[in-house]
Amino acid sequence: MTVAAFAFGSPQAIQEKTTNIVAQNGLHWHAKLKVIDRGVPVIIPADMGLGATHNPIHTHDDELGLIHMEFGGKVTTTDLELGKFFAVWSRPFGQPTRMMVNGKDTTEYDNYMMRDGDTIELYYD
Repeated sequence: MTVAAFAFGSPQAIQEKTTNIVAQNGLHWHAKLKVIDRGVPVIIPADMGLGATHNPIHTHDDELGLIHMEFGGKVTTTDLELGKFFAVWSRPFGQPTRMMVNGKDTTEYDNYMMRDGDTIELYYD
């Protein structure tokens, strides 16, 4: 399966997952994350991954829960795993009671490869 993507403004096709390479020349994607812990929404902090060292997976203060994925060069499926964001957040992922991506249930959990435009929902009881 090939999925259209944008890498720094120019179209680029994602290669087959078996190659593990998503982009050769970088990409700039965004995904929304919603975390609910025992019925209470968790605030995703602004500016995570930014500072003296710029992490390619980070947040800004422009929209709550928006994950920025801004990579240069070669990008692999592993680079885009949801668990990488939780590492930047310094928060254990744990096992959610329910995980939904774009309105559909999934059990990929921290191994889920985030994609541009995703809405990811994690529910913990």
